[in-house]
Amino acid sequence: MTDDGSASPAAVLRSLVARAVEADPASLDERIEVVERGRGPDGDDAGEGDSRIPAGRLAELVGEADSVVAVVPRFDADLARRLNASLSADDPGSDEGSDADPDTNPPRTVRVVFTDAASDRLSGATGPIVRRALADRGVDAYRHAGESPVAVALADERALVGLVDDAGIAALLWTGDPAVREWAAATCRRYLDGAEPVSAD
Repeated sequence: MTDDGSASPAAVLRSLVARAVEADPASLDERIEVVERGRGPDGDDAGEGDSRIPAGRLAELVGEADSVVAVVPRFDADLARRLNASLSADDPGSDEGSDADPDTNPPRTVRVVFTDAASDRLSGATGPIVRRALADRGVDAYRHAGESPVAVALADERALVGLVDDAGIAALLWTGDPAVREWAAATCRRYLDGAEPVSAD
């Protein structure tokens, strides 16, 4: 990561994760995959509807998992729509026009700790609607008073890390690397331990 802010979101995310697991960023390159907004994994342009964009890839990876635990600092409308489709893939009551892949099953266990701006979405005028929607999708929601610099998730044996900005997820990193998985699991446990469960009512 450079001090002048010229590094790409993907480069910033690689550097952040490498520091977290005390590894050389170059040593992680072959063990991780990263995609950033507007760019595919190989640096080519990604269309707006392309599943390679960070929010789309995150929703796919969550939809493939049996168990998900996550720390989320921001929850924008696009990500909410994509995750809703992933979490309702085999819901007979879901809309026919949904983005859900009919060949996937939603996770059986989903625990999400909301921090920062995402935590604020659970209260206020829209709070009851958001809480009910989460409960209807089987999401155990928690609210944490602190902050999180990135979104972190453990989806089965895969660690997911998202760099978040005002427009949503700028870059997403995912890996089965044991060191990154261990760090992601410890991060999620730490936030869960300091969070309060949120009721749908």
